[in-house]
Amino acid sequence: MSINTGITEGKREEIAGSLAKLLAESYTLYLKTHKYHWNVTGPMFQTLHLMFEQHYNDLALAVDELAERIRVLGVKAPGSYKEFGDLSSIQEDTSKDTSANDMIKNLLEDHEQVVRTAKSILPMLEGANDEGTNSLLGARIEYHEKTAWMLKSLLG
Repeated sequence: MSINTGITEGKREEIAGSLAKLLAESYTLYLKTHKYHWNVTGPMFQTLHLMFEQHYNDLALAVDELAERIRVLGVKAPGSYKEFGDLSSIQEDTSKDTSANDMIKNLLEDHEQVVRTAKSILPMLEGANDEGTNSLLGARIEYHEKTAWMLKSLLG
């Protein structure tokens, strides 16, 4: 059955493809943040442990919203580690001994990357009549910019 929401089929597929990359990066960031929550140590343990928990909870909701938006656009959402790894610019941290300071730096860089990816989608929305995606991207950009600012403030 065709989708008749005012977005052309070609545009829907193009936008959904870009959202798949954003989903993959958000999910990879979710996993990294959760790992850091479990493994952070040092004098800032309590602060970082709680902050990382808030972040991964926020990201868990975000990945669901992104995947559902892809489905609204009539495209199947990626959902495997392989698909996410192929799509994401964000790399997993496979180190077993990342310092708290390096965790902050890594997450800062990753949140900035997610902002860049989200902003790269905005031009394809011009004239696409896709207010739903535009609204979702605005919220994601705002969240990741604020989170990056907070992480950067911890570094001095």
